Amino acid sequence: AWKLGDPTAKDAGRLTVNPLKHLDPFGVLAFFIMRIGWAKPVPVNPRYFKDPQKGMLLTALAGPVANLFLAIISAVLLKILAAVPVSSQLMFSLLNPMFDMVAASIWINVMLAVFNFLPVPPLDGSRILMGILPPDKAAGYARLEPYGFIILLVLFYMGIIGKMIMPIINFTVSIMVG
Repeated sequence: AWKLGDPTAKDAGRLTVNPLKHLDPFGVLAFFIMRIGWAKPVPVNPRYFKDPQKGMLLTALAGPVANLFLAIISAVLLKILAAVPVSSQLMFSLLNPMFDMVAASIWINVMLAVFNFLPVPPLDGSRILMGILPPDKAAGYARLEPYGFIILLVLFYMGIIGKMIMPIINFTVSIMVG
């Protein structure tokens, strides 16, 4: 959004790697209670974009695309680690944890990308969908926003989200590591 002319996140002090600036109190609490949490959404003001609909579409694509990029980098690193000859117990002791961390990075980043592509507000997929819908349909879809979190919780606890995204995650990871 900043590259497209929106200073909102910068003005709010959110263009930082300091994790404390991104913590959502309810997301942290939920993490300890339900084992799932979230960060504060990054503030975006589409009025700063020359084309608000296209600007929101590109902004929404940034997160999931970054996750896929990180997963690809991790997959390349995994293949490099797998090619290293293990000639001693010491080498195995050093490489095995790195191998596990890189494999976890692939899975986590693919999972985050696929999850965030879901077209349920406040996820990026809903912003992407609104970016390609005609303006009148996008405005109607935007009215779901206040109920998005509840919709996500219901879908999550009914097991529907897992059934929807796990085959996609498994397929994508298998392509990357296979």
